[in-house]
Amino acid sequence: MNAVTTIIVCVAVALLAAAIGWFGALVYRKNVTEKTLGSAEEKARNIIDDALKVAETKKREALLEAKEETMNRKNELDRETKERRAELQKYERRVLSKEEAIDKKSDALEKRETSLTAREEELKKKSVEIEQIHEKKMQELERISGLTSEQAKDYLLKTVEDEVKSDTARLYKELESRAKEEAGKKAKEYVATAIQRCAADHVAETTISVVQLPSDEMKGRIIGREGRNIRTLETMTGVELIIDDTPEAVILSSFDPIRREVARIALEKLIVDGRIHPARIEEMVEKAQKEVETMIREEGEAAALEVGVHGIHPELIRLLGRMKFRTSYGQNALKHSIEVAQLSGLLAGEIGLDIRLAKRAGLLHDIGKSIDHEMDGSHIQIGADLCKKYKESPTVINAVESHHGDVEPETLIACIVQAADTISAARPGARRETLETYTNRLKQLEDISNSFKGVDKSFAIQAGREIRIMVVPEKVSDADMVLMARDIAKQIEAELEYPGQIKVSVIRESRAVDYAK
Repeated sequence: MNAVTTIIVCVAVALLAAAIGWFGALVYRKNVTEKTLGSAEEKARNIIDDALKVAETKKREALLEAKEETMNRKNELDRETKERRAELQKYERRVLSKEEAIDKKSDALEKRETSLTAREEELKKKSVEIEQIHEKKMQELERISGLTSEQAKDYLLKTVEDEVKSDTARLYKELESRAKEEAGKKAKEYVATAIQRCAADHVAETTISVVQLPSDEMKGRIIGREGRNIRTLETMTGVELIIDDTPEAVILSSFDPIRREVARIALEKLIVDGRIHPARIEEMVEKAQKEVETMIREEGEAAALEVGVHGIHPELIRLLGRMKFRTSYGQNALKHSIEVAQLSGLLAGEIGLDIRLAKRAGLLHDIGKSIDHEMDGSHIQIGADLCKKYKESPTVINAVESHHGDVEPETLIACIVQAADTISAARPGARRETLETYTNRLKQLEDISNSFKGVDKSFAIQAGREIRIMVVPEKVSDADMVLMARDIAKQIEAELEYPGQIKVSVIRESRAVDYAK
């Protein structure tokens, strides 16, 4: 029992010790937990307090920044308001000053209008008085002279007309003789110098070209089987081939020199090649066309280089080259243009003008002839349009327009080109005319002269270079004779086309006849 008791006691003691330990541990944990909770609450309160302080600080800073920005904006608005107010005041002052000026002007205008009205009324009164005085004077003059106003007016007009006609004829004659004396020497000197320094040979162009053959057998090969070769060549080139009894030669006939040149080159190439059939003909014609186009451009460049003119548009250069194949009265158009350019430069040098500009205008004056057979209009209008299109100077354009007198020349260079064109066309051998054109011009000269009142007879002499007119002395006075010569010359200039100039000579002969009986 003692052992059991002892065990029970031990167990009980152990349980009591365990209970006491657990309770002590529980109390200890409670104390620790309470301490921990107290320190956590304190920390939380501290954190909350710090947060409130920071928030208050931030709030104050934000309020300060907002106030500062508000003040800045307010100041800026005040400054802008002041500036706008000052500007408005300035505009207001300007408007007020303008209104004052307008008021002053309107007052002045009103005063002026009033004075003008008064003056107008006064002038009306004076004009009425003058009219009355004039009528009285006219009645008095009619009474004294015994003539009506219309009769006196006719008498005075006739007297004045006769005097003016006589004075005009005398003055015209004096001025003409003086101008001829002063300008004749210089003009002859300038023209003679220019012609002597610009001597050019011209060969009359024709409408046919001759191609030499190595033998007459080649004619058959050119014709081809059933004429297919010759038909192909004529169709491709637009040129007529004349194969006749001429030994070892074929004639190419066409009014278009460019086509004729293409046909000539193509035919020569075919003869050298020896293979003549339609396909080969087409190939050679294409090559010949390219070769002629190259030749045209080279001729234009050579002409510009020969004259010393630079900066011409490439298309105008090409058109200049085409003028090598154009003629006028048998005169080659390109050589004529080169000659006119050289003459224009020489004449411009003599009187102190721009030589390069004069040469440029002279070279381009007939540029319209290169395509006038392809376009409607005269070569003058076409040439002027081309020069405008390719940005030539107004001086050059006016020279092109006025070189035949269709437009009034505006510069001395235009007058020089006109004179140079006349010199180049009128010199002996430069052009050739048909007999029909020559006889028509002579007849037209005589018809124009005979159309004037008082003309008895007229004679065109010196190959149409002079027209001599015999007048009836009873109908035409010496003064009328001078004016008639001028009027006939003006009508010839307006109605006829001719190279050079035509001299108009009016002859008045007075005869006294009596008989001895």
